[in-house]
Amino acid sequence: MGTVSKAMSKGLRPGLYAVTDTTLTPPDTLLASVEAALRGGAVLIQYREKQAPEAERLRQARDLQALCRNAGVPLLINDDADLARRCGAAGVHLGQGDMAATRARSILGEQAIIGVTCHSELELAANACEAGADYLAFGRFFPSGTKPDAPAARASVLTRAKAFGRPVSAIGGITIDNGTPLIQAGADLLAVIGGLFGGSIDDIEQRAKKFSRLFEQHHPLFSLPR
Repeated sequence: MGTVSKAMSKGLRPGLYAVTDTTLTPPDTLLASVEAALRGGAVLIQYREKQAPEAERLRQARDLQALCRNAGVPLLINDDADLARRCGAAGVHLGQGDMAATRARSILGEQAIIGVTCHSELELAANACEAGADYLAFGRFFPSGTKPDAPAARASVLTRAKAFGRPVSAIGGITIDNGTPLIQAGADLLAVIGGLFGGSIDDIEQRAKKFSRLFEQHHPLFSLPR
């Protein structure tokens, strides 16, 4: 509990981790979609946009940061520490081919939240911890429309990763129907894209509420206050 509480000091807490997507959350619905996820109880938002021009990405990131700040929920930027700094986001999520976590820390400071993708490899998780990662992300756990070629992971890696003393996030094809075993295996966060944003605005809010109930039922720390 202490290690997860340490991460919570930066605004992290167990629950739904909503990740935006160029196709599922296009510019004309991006803010409304994220707002619906927040109303449904999302505890962490990641802005993931790799195609838009730099000026558009900055505008969207700033709009999302204002939305998340008002909701009291951290915003992370995918892969881009400079954009995170410019928009005032809480931190960054890094893949294995992205900027090193130590470099991101030097840009964003000690209070920033830095997450690192570890696929299904505990060695990558150990390296991420040594570099100062605040949470460890594993997956994909199920077939994923967003990252169909990502290496598969087993739920047991979540249990084993708890030994690193960092919050653990699961990603990859996660839905309301298959998320519970991942929480029971040790996931503190369920990072969801299609299973959350693949529907209408009303659908997004209702799905987010259902994900939140999974944590309420199965995660011992979910009910802790923000």
